[in-house]
Amino acid sequence: MAFAPACLTLNDAAATVGAGLQALAAGETEIDLSSLQHFDSSAIAALLEWRRAASARGVTLRIANLPEGLISVAQLYGVAHLLEH
Repeated sequence: MAFAPACLTLNDAAATVGAGLQALAAGETEIDLSSLQHFDSSAIAALLEWRRAASARGVTLRIANLPEGLISVAQLYGVAHLLEH
């Protein structure tokens, strides 16, 4: 089962990042964004933090179902390549 946040904005970023880090520590290797309804640029920071944490554990983090809007934001910031598998 993948970790699947529904909202990832500045208001809830710290809690959501923490939950994602706990999921990674428990052995999760996939973030599923199919249920992500609300997000802002904080989502990019969260995804990069989760990637770093997974890398530090020596595992590959799969990011599934990236919303088109989030891909556009990542492209705007020049980090889309960091979110690819």
